[in-house]
Amino acid sequence: MSAAAPVRTPARPGPGPMPEALLRALDLTLRRRVDAVVSGEHRATSLGPGTELAQLRPYVVGDDVRLIDWNATARTGEPHVRVQVAERALTTWLVLDVSASMTFGTADRRKADVAEGVARAIGNAATRRGNRLGIATFGDARPRTAAPKQGRPGLTNLLTTLREEPVEEGAGATSLKETIARVERLAKRSSLVVLVSDFITGPGWERPLLRLSERHEVVAIRLVDPREYELPDAGLIVVEDAETGEQLMVDSSDDGFRRRLRAAGEQREAELRAATLRAGVDISEVSTADDLVTAIVRIVESRKRRRA
Repeated sequence: MSAAAPVRTPARPGPGPMPEALLRALDLTLRRRVDAVVSGEHRATSLGPGTELAQLRPYVVGDDVRLIDWNATARTGEPHVRVQVAERALTTWLVLDVSASMTFGTADRRKADVAEGVARAIGNAATRRGNRLGIATFGDARPRTAAPKQGRPGLTNLLTTLREEPVEEGAGATSLKETIARVERLAKRSSLVVLVSDFITGPGWERPLLRLSERHEVVAIRLVDPREYELPDAGLIVVEDAETGEQLMVDSSDDGFRRRLRAAGEQREAELRAATLRAGVDISEVSTADDLVTAIVRIVESRKRRRA
């Protein structure tokens, strides 16, 4: 199965250049930290077939003779076998916001374009070395779910999802709350959940996020645009709520209005950070004005410092 690249237009420019060398450097950074944004090498705590020695113990009838450690046997005079740490693939769930507010952008790209770039970087790292990637989208009338797949099939699922246009007509858009509950039901084993959204969504997602973070490692990446709460002085302008389509004429030259808008944005950001903190989830921010690869590496480095 193949997935053609999305069509690029001035209105939908995509994430911009993502040099392979930088993606390889990102992948190397991620591999070195099991507990970073995406880990390429994750091990179970159980014992079984693997490559890392956990212990030596005396041989018992029924043990695989190929596991005999001849050095320990010679040293002790009694047959010993090697018991190794069992390896297992890491499952990453990418939860992607495709709501109407993600089409907003006043810098070089839209929030949706930034989300695409973040998703591609995470997808490339999360599908290497036998690891699995699952996908869940929300925010439009047709939420998509792709079960975790290893390697190329997992990445193909992601590219196919990114190629599809959000469906705005029909039933009410799926909320973040519903999608977190969906991922919680589907993620049967401990996983890494990467949530990419602008968090302009309906209420009630905080408690489900807390439940999710109790069983899984959750990383939240918030997409923002410089002009969401900083209007230019351009006189009378019409602003539209991307989620509801409601339009309102405002006087952007009114200093008081611009101050209230900025204050509302700061309050919303503080409430969002407090909500994710209560859920035990770190939240990082990427702007439409950022260099995308640099921003992703910054998130990884920030998480490494927090874990140190």
